[in-house]
Amino acid sequence: MSTVVVVKKNGLIAMAADTLTKAGNSRESAEYVVNHNKIVQVGDNYIALAGPTSLKLILKNYFATTKNKIRLDSVENILKTWLQMHEALKSAYYMNASGDSDDSFESSQADAVVANRHGIFGVSSYRVVQEFSKFYAYGQGCDYAMGAMFAIYHDADKDAEDIARIGITAAAEFDVSTGLPMTVVTIKQGKR
Repeated sequence: MSTVVVVKKNGLIAMAADTLTKAGNSRESAEYVVNHNKIVQVGDNYIALAGPTSLKLILKNYFATTKNKIRLDSVENILKTWLQMHEALKSAYYMNASGDSDDSFESSQADAVVANRHGIFGVSSYRVVQEFSKFYAYGQGCDYAMGAMFAIYHDADKDAEDIARIGITAAAEFDVSTGLPMTVVTIKQGKR
């Protein structure tokens, strides 16, 4: 599992992700894994995933090869894109979408944050899409990241990147599935 965060403040948007790969008791840091970046660029959009390591590569492949229209500029368009991707994950990439029998929908097996000039968004594994006004985090260390970002968000000396870095740093300090270094992307928010 990972920790990924997204922050919007004063016209800037920042996304950050840890770089640790973990499977069972095995921890592989960025020192050993060359392709440790968990942030995927899709056109002018950035997506960071908290979930299976294989999904990052599959996501990159899907967005590079799909003939489906990709729009990540609103809650509605992200949902449409994710529904198309979910079907492809099952049929072309052999995702095991079965979840607990009590779940109303199948899981995509990962949570994601999306950042672009239109804003910051989150997509849960059950395809709940939300637009966030300030910040959000997903992953194993999300509670630590959310608390740290909440505590510092209104500090006038901290911009979106500072806050995102603090979130990942706090998660890496206290969560065994989150590790530094981190990857950070910062963009300017545009008008809708």
